[in-house]
Amino acid sequence: MTTKNNQNLLCNIDDSCLVIIDVQKKLTSAIPDKVINRLRKNTAILLNAANELNVPVISTAQYPKGLGTTEAFITENLTNSATTFEKTRFSCLGADGFTKHLTLLNKKQIIITGVEAHICIFQSAIDLRLAGFEVYVVIDAIASREFTSYESALTRLKQANVSLLNTESVLFEWLRDAAHEKFKTISKLIH
Repeated sequence: MTTKNNQNLLCNIDDSCLVIIDVQKKLTSAIPDKVINRLRKNTAILLNAANELNVPVISTAQYPKGLGTTEAFITENLTNSATTFEKTRFSCLGADGFTKHLTLLNKKQIIITGVEAHICIFQSAIDLRLAGFEVYVVIDAIASREFTSYESALTRLKQANVSLLNTESVLFEWLRDAAHEKFKTISKLIH
């Protein structure tokens, strides 16, 4: 089923790609502990589920020379099929090769996690939406340094018809059925 703007209402495992945006040491160290711990936990759940379910994963790093490397919990769990792009533009579509890679993956649904909600997440989501992708931002796996910036991003994303959902929604929309062969494995990821 689709909405009037032609976006599916549910994530579909066969159409999905997980994009983890700029979870880098210097950025995450500026975010309140409670918030960044929530992001780390939920991003790890999504990354592990994507690996288990063969959902393609892309990670980006914003100017790593200045902002540091991607956090280890991500890099240590990226499979050989995952791709990482360095960028200086705030939108991930500005990274050299990113758009071409998405085209090769042939996935129409982009599931987004990362930082910062009001900058790189927002600009990436809007650009992806304008490029014709169905965009889903995982609200418990994104963060900003300030809560008001996070709230503003969610408001603007909603106004732009970007789907907002949480980690568990993604997992169970990917599975669709408790009879799915990976149901127990995926369920165990949720603490």
